Amino acid sequence: MLAAWCGRLAPRALAAAAGAAGVQRAAGAASAAAAAPARQACPPPFARARTMSAAAPGDGGAAGAAAASRAPTPSSAVDFLMLLQKLKTTQRTGWVRCNVQQPESIADHMYRMGMMSLILGDGAGVDTVRCIKMALVHDVAEAVVGDITPHCGVSDGDKHAMEAAAIERIQGMLGTQTDAAREVSELWHEYEAQSTPEAHLVKDFDKLEMIIQAHEYETAQGAELQQFFDSTAGKFRTETGKAWAAELVARRQAARRAAA
Repeated sequence: MLAAWCGRLAPRALAAAAGAAGVQRAAGAASAAAAAPARQACPPPFARARTMSAAAPGDGGAAGAAAASRAPTPSSAVDFLMLLQKLKTTQRTGWVRCNVQQPESIADHMYRMGMMSLILGDGAGVDTVRCIKMALVHDVAEAVVGDITPHCGVSDGDKHAMEAAAIERIQGMLGTQTDAAREVSELWHEYEAQSTPEAHLVKDFDKLEMIIQAHEYETAQGAELQQFFDSTAGKFRTETGKAWAAELVARRQAARRAAA
């Protein structure tokens, strides 16, 4: 384990409640941080705890009004969509840890998984639309807690609890009684529990997308990323996942022979 890569920031004491001017300064700093790509090996523990405890934008009247309808209010919808900016700007921890240049974001990863689900066709014996939706939702909690990997010194149980709390926050943002809040929660919990064939397939796509990206970085940057192939070998559960992974590995081996 390379936990040393995941240097933790020492927790800082939470400041006392600020006045109006302090709130404005904090809002300005948050906007500037969201605009820049987040390149760090692991989300700092203090930042995760602070984010989880902060009130979600629009938690007041907007979310309450949404609860009375089946769709989020415009205010709640825009709050949620702006939260997703974090998925677009946060670089995936594994690639940062391996010093990959210009690594993909969390949203990049989720997008290709969605396309994997889209091209499935009917032969896989799963609900393709549900797979697409699950691919879009499976890492949405990382907009709140960041991309936590096994190298970050966070237990699986703690990681799951933090992400589950993030999903609850997102539900509150959308309006807890809305169809959108219900569906995001159901899809995320189904994926985490690995309770359906769709969840099994999307989990395979999660691993498959990672090794496709690893192969691309090896080819483009000369990186050595064998660890990502080792960590997924023999762990694909579906026939589609096994077949697509075998095709990728065969191409990688052929490329290495040709370069030798």
